Amino acid sequence: MVCGRSSLECSRFMARKCNRFCARGYLSRPWRLNCLAGSGLLLSASLITGMTAEFILLENHWAKIIEAIGEDLSRPGLVDTPKRAAKAFTFMTQGYGLSVEEVVNDALFPSSSSEMILVQDIELYSLCEHHLLPFIGKCHVAYIPTGKVLGLSKIARIVDVFARRLQIQESLTAQIAETVMEVTNAEGVGVIIEAQHMCMMMRGVEKQNSLMKTSAMLGSFRSEHKTREEFLALLQM
Repeated sequence: MVCGRSSLECSRFMARKCNRFCARGYLSRPWRLNCLAGSGLLLSASLITGMTAEFILLENHWAKIIEAIGEDLSRPGLVDTPKRAAKAFTFMTQGYGLSVEEVVNDALFPSSSSEMILVQDIELYSLCEHHLLPFIGKCHVAYIPTGKVLGLSKIARIVDVFARRLQIQESLTAQIAETVMEVTNAEGVGVIIEAQHMCMMMRGVEKQNSLMKTSAMLGSFRSEHKTREEFLALLQM
C-alpha cells in the first residue's frame, strides 16, 4: 500500500484515469511515477489493463506535457487524452517494432521480367525527428528485377517500416532504396519522395506551399542515364 489503498485498487483507479483518488500527494495527477514505480504498480497495472509498462510510461509522459502547458487534466475533454495520445504515438512509431524480414515474409516470386517495375504514389506519413511533427507525402519506388519480383504490397510495407519512425526525409529515401535493393537483388533501384513538412508549415517560417523532393538512385539507376530518364518519364517528372 502506498496511498491508503491496495495496489490492485490503485491500479484499477489508474486504469480508469480517475484523479479524484490517491490525493495525498503521490498521485495528485493520474500517472505520478514516484508512487507507481516505487510500489510496483506499473507491473500490476499492465497485467490488469493489458497495457505494457512502456505504454503506461508513455501515457504518463503525455500527461506531464499537458500539465506543463498549463492545462487541467481533470476537465472532461482531457481525461482520456494521455492514453489517446500514447496510442496515437505508438501507432505512428510502430516501425521500430517491425523488421523487413517480417513484412516481406518471403514474398519473392520467380519472374523472367527484366523491365522496370514502378509502384507510384505510395502514401507516406512520418514524423520529423527534429520537432516530432508530421511530414506527409508520397513515395515512388522502381526497380529492375534479376529473376525475382517482390509482392506488390511488400513495397508499400517496406515504405511503412521506415516511415513509421522518427525520420528525416533524406535518410528515409535512402533506407527504402537500400532495403529494396537488398531484398530483391535488383539490377537497380530508384526512390523518390515528395512530402510537405508540418515543422515548416505550422511553425518557424510557416511556408504553406513548400514541397520537399528527395531521390535515391542505386545500381543501374545511378550509372545509366537512360534508366533514370525512363524512371522520371514514367513519373512525368
